[in-house]
Amino acid sequence: MTVLDPEPRSAAERERESPKALKLLYKPVGLGVSVLGGLIASQLFNRLWGVLPGTDESAPCSTDPDHGWKQVALAAALQGAVFGGVKAIVDRAGARGFERATGTWPS
Repeated sequence: MTVLDPEPRSAAERERESPKALKLLYKPVGLGVSVLGGLIASQLFNRLWGVLPGTDESAPCSTDPDHGWKQVALAAALQGAVFGGVKAIVDRAGARGFERATGTWPS
C-alpha cells in the first residue's frame, strides 16, 4: 500500500461509514472540483496543442473545412485523453481531500 491509499476498502465498508448528510455535503464540493478540473484540462490541452509541430494556434473543430481528417482526429484523441486523465486525477484528489476533512469517503 502507498501513503495515499493506505488500506483499500470495499464500497460496502465505505457505505456503512458514510452518513447521508455528509454524502449530500459532497455533492456541491464534487461539482466544484469537476468544474475546476474542466478548466485545468482545457488549459492543459490548449498548451499541448500549441506545442505540437504543424498545428495551428487553436485545435480544429470537427466541422472545420480547413483541416483534414488526421488533424481533427488527433485533436479529438488528445483532447479526450487530457480531459479523461485530468478528470480522474481531480475527482480522486477531491474525494481524498473530502475524506481527510470529514473522515468519510464520498460514495
